[in-house]
Amino acid sequence: MSKFIEPKRPKGFRDLFGEDIKLRNAMLDKIRAVYELYGFEPLETPAMEYVETLGKFLPETDTPEGGIFALQDDADEWIALRYEFTTPLSRIIAQYPELPLPFRRYQLGPVWRVEKPKPGSFREFIQFDIDTVGTESMAADAEICSVLAEAMEKIGIQRENYIVKVNNRKILNGVLETAGIKIFLDESNLTQLALQTLRTIDKLDRIGISGIEDLLTTGRLDESGDFMKGVGLNSEQVKIIIDYLNITSKSRKDFCEKLKSVIGNSRIGLDGIQELEDIDRYLSVIGIDEHRVIFDPTIVRGLTYYTGPIYEVFLTFDITDENGNKKQFGSVAGGGRYDDLVQRFLGKKVPATGASIGVDRLLVALKLLNKAQVQSAFPPVLVTTIDKNLMLEYQKITAELRNAGISAEMYLGQGGFKKQLKYADKKNIYIAVILGSDEFENNQITIKDLKLGEKLSKQIEDRDKWRKEQPAQIIIPRHNLVNEIRKIIDKSGLSQIKYK
Repeated sequence: MSKFIEPKRPKGFRDLFGEDIKLRNAMLDKIRAVYELYGFEPLETPAMEYVETLGKFLPETDTPEGGIFALQDDADEWIALRYEFTTPLSRIIAQYPELPLPFRRYQLGPVWRVEKPKPGSFREFIQFDIDTVGTESMAADAEICSVLAEAMEKIGIQRENYIVKVNNRKILNGVLETAGIKIFLDESNLTQLALQTLRTIDKLDRIGISGIEDLLTTGRLDESGDFMKGVGLNSEQVKIIIDYLNITSKSRKDFCEKLKSVIGNSRIGLDGIQELEDIDRYLSVIGIDEHRVIFDPTIVRGLTYYTGPIYEVFLTFDITDENGNKKQFGSVAGGGRYDDLVQRFLGKKVPATGASIGVDRLLVALKLLNKAQVQSAFPPVLVTTIDKNLMLEYQKITAELRNAGISAEMYLGQGGFKKQLKYADKKNIYIAVILGSDEFENNQITIKDLKLGEKLSKQIEDRDKWRKEQPAQIIIPRHNLVNEIRKIIDKSGLSQIKYK
C-alpha cells in the first residue's frame, strides 16, 4: 500500500494559474469601474448561509437541498454554500433596517452549485452582480441595462458583438392569461401548466417555432429519438403563443405596440407593456438605442423568481461547437426584477432589480475575440543571478526597479544563465537584466530584450554574426537602468504602468 496521497481535484472544480487570473482581474477592474461610475458600492457576504435563508430559489428545483452544497454546523443547523448573491442580499436588507433605501451594491466572488460537470460548466464559478433594492421605478431597470451595455464596451466588446435583450415576466403571464391558461396557484406560485408552457417557450433557440408548436400540443421526438410529451394545449391557445413569439421589430416603441395586439385585455400583460415603455423612455433619453438594448419576446428566465422586467446580455459573434456547427456565443449575463424575494423575511414586498455577469464565461468570450489582454501590469523584468558573489547587488537592482514602479523579479532558483532564460520564456517575461563581474567593475549593466530577440532570431541568416552582434542586447551605464527599461516597455505597446 502506497504511503503517498494521489493528487487529484474534486470533480467540477478547477485550478487557475497566473495568466488566466491576471486576465480575469484586468477584466474585472474595468467592469468594477463602470459599476462605481454609476454610484454602486461593494458588499461582501459570507460564503455560507443558512439553508432556510437560501430557500428553494435555486432555478428549476423544488427543495432547499436541490443543487446546493449543504452540511450541518455544530448547532445541528443546516448551512450551505451560496449558489448566487441575490438571496444573501435579501437577507442583508431584512437584517439591517438602518440601510438607506434605495440600497445600491455590487458583489464579486465565487458561488457553488451541485451540477453534473461538463465541458465549460463547473460547480464553482465567479459572478459579478449589481443590484438596486428599494425602488419600483423603471429607471432602475433601465440603469441596469445601461450598466451592462457599458460594461461590455469597457472590456473591449464592440457594439456589433453584443446585445442586451429585455422582456417582462408580466407580459409572459399576460400571454398565458390571454390564451386561457391559469397562471398562479396563489399570489406567487405558478400552476404546473403555466410552468410547462413557459419552460417550453424557453426552448425556442434550440428547437425553433415548429418544435415549440409540437411541444405545446402533442409532443415531439428529441435529438436522441426519445419522445417528449407535449403540454396539451389546443390550437387556439398555441396560436396566441406563437403569434407572441413571432413579434419582431427594430424599434422598442413599435415592439410595444405590436405586443398590445396579442395581449388583448390582460391587465397584468398591459402593466408589463407599460413598464417596457417606461424603460424605453429612460434608455432613449440617455442615448442607449436599439443597437445596444432591444426588446425580445423569447427571454424567459427564472420562472419562480422574477416578477417584472428581465434581461440578458448576448454575445452575437459566431463560434464553432463540438459538432463543427456555427452558432452565436450566447448569454454571458442576465437578471431582472424580483419584488417578492425580501418578503420571505419581512412579510412585505420590497422592490428590487439587478443582474449578474458570468465572469468565467465572459473571459472565454474575450479570449475568442482576442480582447483578453493584461494591460494593467507589464510582465516582470527578470534580474538574472549569474554571479553568486553579487547577490546583494542583484537584490539592490530589483528593489530599484520596483521603487520606480516597474514589476521586477530576482531569479532565486538553481541553474546557470541558459536555465534562467528558459524560466523567463516560460513566464512570458520580456526583459532580462544581466550583471557579471566585468560589468560590475565598470559600473555597467546589460539589458536583454527577450521579445525583440525572439522576433529577430526568426529572421537571421548568419548565426555567427547574430551571436557576435546581439542586436536585442545592450550594455548601458548602470545609472541609466530604469530609463532604458522604460523605453523598452513603452515600445512594447503594453505599458500601462504608472511610473513614480
